[in-house]
Parts: sequence; C-alpha cells; structure tokens
Amino acid sequence: MSTLIKAAQVLQAGQLTTQDILIQDSRIKAIGHNLNQQYGAADQVICADQHVVIPGLVDVHVHLREPGLTDKETIDTGTMAAAHGGFTTVGAMPNVEPVPDTPEKVALMVAENTQKAHVHVAQYASITKNRTGDELVDFEGVKQAGAFAVSNDGSGVQTAGTMYQAMCGAAKAGLPLAAHVEDESLKRDGVMNAGPVADKLGLPGIPGISESAQIARDVLLAEASGVHYHVCHISTAASVRVVRDAKRAGINVTCEVSPHHLLLTDEDITMDNPMLKMNPPLRSPKDRAALIAGLLDGTIDMIATDHAPHTDAQKAGSMRTAAFGITGLETAFATLYTALVKPRLLTLSQLVALMSTRPAELFGLTGAGQLKPGAPADLAILDLTHPYEIKANQMLSKGHNSPFVGWQVYGNVLMTLVDGQVVYGKDQHA
Repeated sequence: MSTLIKAAQVLQAGQLTTQDILIQDSRIKAIGHNLNQQYGAADQVICADQHVVIPGLVDVHVHLREPGLTDKETIDTGTMAAAHGGFTTVGAMPNVEPVPDTPEKVALMVAENTQKAHVHVAQYASITKNRTGDELVDFEGVKQAGAFAVSNDGSGVQTAGTMYQAMCGAAKAGLPLAAHVEDESLKRDGVMNAGPVADKLGLPGIPGISESAQIARDVLLAEASGVHYHVCHISTAASVRVVRDAKRAGINVTCEVSPHHLLLTDEDITMDNPMLKMNPPLRSPKDRAALIAGLLDGTIDMIATDHAPHTDAQKAGSMRTAAFGITGLETAFATLYTALVKPRLLTLSQLVALMSTRPAELFGLTGAGQLKPGAPADLAILDLTHPYEIKANQMLSKGHNSPFVGWQVYGNVLMTLVDGQVVYGKDQHA
C-alpha cells in the first residue's frame, strides 16, 4: 500500500518547503518532487493543499484512565483525542485501577494498548506497589514486560530512602524515572497556588516549595544513583533554577512543562472555578516567565500535556472538592502555536522539537518524532492560516474539562497519520 501526500509545506531542518511525501509499507519512502515519475503511481493520493506537515507529536504524560476509570476516558477515546491533536505517540501514566505494578499487569496493559489504541502508546509502570507505598516494583521485570519508564504520577515519593532505592533499581534496569514532585507535608489541603490570589478568594494554597524542595532532594539522589531522572510538569521559578543548576553539574535530569503553565497564571483565577484546578496549580506570572525562559535556554526539555480527563460531575462545584486536572491533547498545539509562535517567542521548529523530537529522543522512543525517509510515517497535516474556536462538542476525549474552550486559535489539525494510515482527518483523498 502506497500513499502520496502532494503539495505539502514540509518542515525539515527548521525550514518549510513545498514537497511531496511518498509513504510505502507504513514508512516514509521519499520526500521530494515528481515522486510518481521515480516510484510509479501511488495507491492513494492526499492533497495537502499547501498546508504544513510536521512529524507526529509525542506526549510522554497522558492519562488514558483504562482500566478502572473508564467513566473519565478509555484507550479508544484518549488515543482518538491524541490523533485529533496531532499526536502519534503518547506515554500512558500508571494511575489506573489496578496499578501496573507487576510484569503481568504491565504486559496486560501493553496488549490492551496494542489492541485498542489509534496511536502508539508507550506504557509506564509504577515505581512502587499500588503507586503510593514504599515497596518497589520489579524494575527489570516490568521493563521486560514492555514498560518504557516508571512513574508514581499523581503522588510524590515521600521518603528519600524509597526514592534512592527506586532510582538505583531503575538505573540498573535502564528505565527513566519520571517523578511527580510534591511534598505532601507542605502541600497539605491546598487547591490552588499559595499567594495573594488564593488569599483573596479564601481558598487554601499549595506553596511552590512543595515542588521545588522535592526536586532539590531528588537531583542529588539522581546524581548518586546514575538514573535518568525526569521531572513531570515543572511549574515554579525555583524548580527551574534547581534543574538548571543540576544540569550544569552534569546530573542526568530532564524535565517537562505543561501547556497550561505556559499559558495561564493564578491571576486568571478570578473566582472559585474548578476548570482552573490542576496539580501542580497555576502559578504566578513570575513563575510563568521563568518557565518560558527555561524553554528558551534549554533547561526545560519538552512540553507534555498531563492530559487529565474527568467527568462533568467530577469537575463541578467548588475548587475545594472538584478533581484536579484538565484535558490537553486536543488543545496543546494550537494554543501554544497561537500564544508562543505567532508572537515569535518560539519558532515553529522549536515548538515541534519540544513537542515531538526531543521527548522521543530523551525517552528512547525509536522512530518517533522524525520526518525523513526511512522513518515511520507518523505525521500531522496542519492549517496554520485560518483561526478557529475551541469547542467542547468537537472534542473526541470523554473529558471536556478545559479552560481553553472558547479560545480563538491557529494550528488546526486537519489530518493525522500513524504508520501511514489516516487515523484522524477530513476526506482529503484526491
């Protein structure tokens, strides 16, 4: 089966050039001009109509909610949402029921992902049994069963001894350890960023030190253990400073930032609004500025959505009682392109690297994040010219819990291909 994508603005080496893309047997065969003369007629032709083609996006931090929490999301709906957002590879976090904390459970989840997913799914195992305790998983066993990394996302590892032993085990198995960094003794019952806004609204705050203090602990443990230590959803200026210093010291640390922390601050919370409740919370404008600076100087390695769908009922009422988290897969590229690339804070090439190439490279996701001959035909076709409104009723995720509904944005995903097959898109076949 061969597919020819004609008249595409292809993003390669930081440049957009009009070329055709020939896909054959799930891989990119060639990129260039007059490919039908060299390779013969393709079985199908897709007219890109001068729209931009990029490598499929890669998100290492997604909650698919299956098994056990399928009222919020499923592998089916979550990966369709990913395809809608231009993502072709996602990393599925382990805070599901049951937790994938044994080789057998990991193998079962890998098989379910393979059967049900519309995009590639890399599966996390947990760091500890049941994700919240101190008993470590069999790191070598979960890796052999198919885990690409380990994380207790949703819960910080509270004791240094447990974290150090986990890092030693993960390092020996060759698994990255992705940490939800949060000292619960400092977080307490907070629901938003501690500061003047929380005080004004009368809501309990989560201090930034609850995040940065645990990162400071962990980078020294990472240095001692030799593990690839990855910080999930970094959100404060102090955290950026700690990671920057650790990198300068030669410690193997990487980190991600979520779109909402780049786009919003606690000053956008003008009332008790659960749609703006997330963990870590929206921080101050100073923190947001530090995050953007961290992207620009390379301290922050990638962008990851922390896609966290919930039912309407779970996000209703007060921030005191509603669930933490917002969706992100279907809004991430467009909101970031509109807010960062259009005003020229980032280039399109930089944004694609942060959302595709870099996460694939740093997590060893072979073949992902590439747009070149021989690579898997995982790509997205984007309309960067025409604005559109983000609408809840057009989302493919079960969760509509997004503060970006109603935003006017650029960067509409017209079509997503995985292994050369159209998994999302309008009928653009010629």
